[in-house]
Amino acid sequence: MADQETFSDLAMVHMPSLYSAALRMTRNPLDAEDLVQETFLKAYRAFATFQEGTNLKAWLYRILTNTYINSYRAKRRRPEIADVEDIEDLYLYHHLPGDHPGGLGRSAEDTMLEHFTDTEVKDAIEALPENFRIAVLLADVEGFSYKEIAEITGVPIGTVMSRIHRGRRALQKALFDFGVARGLVSVPAEGS
Repeated sequence: MADQETFSDLAMVHMPSLYSAALRMTRNPLDAEDLVQETFLKAYRAFATFQEGTNLKAWLYRILTNTYINSYRAKRRRPEIADVEDIEDLYLYHHLPGDHPGGLGRSAEDTMLEHFTDTEVKDAIEALPENFRIAVLLADVEGFSYKEIAEITGVPIGTVMSRIHRGRRALQKALFDFGVARGLVSVPAEGS
């Protein structure tokens, strides 16, 4: 059984990443702050049930995700109040490798993402259905394993894998369509 006195020392180091995840979920800085605050309050109250030696970050993300799902769906109908300057750039498209001589070690995806603005990629991610968006963000931005995502979201691992796959495919299609529209990708003519 974990000691509530150690909660601050152990949990507060995760606040920046929880806030980033909350911001991506809520798409609103004020709602993200409220979500993180509510998450930490719930986590503090339940910290005695936390099993030391298990993954604290995953436990906190499960509380964050469940709190979001239970409390913030209704708030999505409000108009968004978001300043692009306030929104953190997503790890997914900003964690590209540095300059590599001649492009060695760079994937085609890395090279292609250089042609998209942060806002375009962020908009494509935000356009995903909520359950796909959360799964993709937890996997590709936060770096959780399928098993951890299953624990965080409370769904079977097969469902997590399906949501991530379908979310990535939808994201790929949205970015491909945008690439075609901008002339970055050529589409073979029919009958070729």
